Amino acid sequence: MKAVVLARGRGTRMRRQDGASALTPEQNAMADRGLKSMIPFRRPFLDYVLSALADAGCRDICLVVGPDDDVIRPYYETAPLARVRVTFAVQQEARGTADAVLATEGFAAGEPFLVLNADNYYPVSAYRALVALDGPGLPAFHQSTLVGEGNIDPERVRAFAIVTVDADGIVRDIVEKPDPAMPLDPDPLVSMNVWRFDSRIFEACRQVAPSPRGELELPNAVRHAVRTMGHRFRAVPVNEGVLDLSRRSDIPDVERRLANVEPNP
Repeated sequence: MKAVVLARGRGTRMRRQDGASALTPEQNAMADRGLKSMIPFRRPFLDYVLSALADAGCRDICLVVGPDDDVIRPYYETAPLARVRVTFAVQQEARGTADAVLATEGFAAGEPFLVLNADNYYPVSAYRALVALDGPGLPAFHQSTLVGEGNIDPERVRAFAIVTVDADGIVRDIVEKPDPAMPLDPDPLVSMNVWRFDSRIFEACRQVAPSPRGELELPNAVRHAVRTMGHRFRAVPVNEGVLDLSRRSDIPDVERRLANVEPNP
């Protein structure tokens, strides 16, 4: 199956200097540029992401980069990749994740595909569950699992999207970066921005309005597809954690957790 990896982000939080003294010069150099996916843990973080996708049978990968990218494309144009084939799509402006997905319409070519962040290390089981679906869907992570099995603290959960599902596991609503005043269930279901789409998502991405942050955000496009366009998304429970590489302070813990993983993209 095809997969799209969103690597265009500006890395604003990663550029902050908190925790810089604990890192190697090479790690700090990538963090200074906000290039989260290329922070080295023996190999660039993105190598681990691509290797997990290959484990799940996703071998045709499109990396979304910016027009001024001078690190990701040069690396993967020359890297010896044994199990995946990498192509590139350019998002001209950093206008949000829904806009980034629109840049990959030609790559998808009408086929189903996965979409994921380049700065998260998702469990292979989540990818396999999406590959096995017969239509659009997403992994649904419980907050308690993200906190207990990954490196995401409870306060950070509100930086992602909260998902509401019915008794059959069909998504009824999704709220990106919920307001602090919004009440949440004691153990809410969370979307970590990894999805299975079909070609209908592109029209939803074209129609979605900018968020209060001024971005065209993918969870909002999914919400529009569900609530306005009548699309059905299945939420697949995944009882494993996710490694989130958002801040410099995340790097030592992520490095420790990946110490015994040998990437083979």
